[in-house]
Amino acid sequence: MLHKIQRRIFEIIELDNPGDSYSKIFKVFIITLIILNIITVVISTVEDIYQQYQTWLDSLELISVIIFTIEYILRVWSCKVASGYKHSIWGRIRFMLKPLVIIDLIAILPFYLPLLLPNLIFTRSFRIFRIFRIFKITRYSDTTKLFAQVIKSKQEEIVISLFIGVILLVTSASLMYFAENEAQPENFPHIPAAMWWGIVTLTTVGYGDVYPITPLGKFLGAIVALIGIGIFALPTGIVASGFTEEIQKKRALSQQKNSIICPHCGRKIDEE
Repeated sequence: MLHKIQRRIFEIIELDNPGDSYSKIFKVFIITLIILNIITVVISTVEDIYQQYQTWLDSLELISVIIFTIEYILRVWSCKVASGYKHSIWGRIRFMLKPLVIIDLIAILPFYLPLLLPNLIFTRSFRIFRIFRIFKITRYSDTTKLFAQVIKSKQEEIVISLFIGVILLVTSASLMYFAENEAQPENFPHIPAAMWWGIVTLTTVGYGDVYPITPLGKFLGAIVALIGIGIFALPTGIVASGFTEEIQKKRALSQQKNSIICPHCGRKIDEE
């Protein structure tokens, strides 16, 4: 009996089965609660609004933490029914180390830290981590799951492009240090400091707080800025192509599911 309850709870809160009405209701409820929490965190930073509606905002925070805590406990308790988490202790520990489950813990931890460690002043700063509750939506968002699939399928290309960017950053910062150190020792005292200039230049942000003034430095800065446009466009192109490929795969899979095989000729016939 207990095993059946565990399995049913796990199906509702973890598997997110579209055909399960209880799972769908739970999904909508949690997403709505997460959105309300994010709105609460944002408007709580406006002192006038917080002072006026403090009771309501604090009550919503308390209710949300209770619900998220129960959700977290039920996830850990019921995970035993899934393959790979059968062991009562190590299986649950392995489940608790999953990224999404860690996010669930971070979502409730800021509320309990000041209660558990009231004498430590720095624990109050953990309240800002309530904003991480927005990442709980990733569990229920098809778009986020698609993005994760794209990153996973294109991880090798993304790592290579980022590695090229790091090489370019170190090289450009080193050259700029040797070109500008004597003219601007306060802005380019060493290569790590020059990397700030390299980052804002390669990303074409250009804050203007640090810039070359020597002819050689200006020439290097122009070259780095032009190269940066292409280098930092690489990951964008890789991710964009990955999205296109994943969407095409989903469409092809959907077409296969919506087709039937003729019993006489063995050909696939699209359902109308």
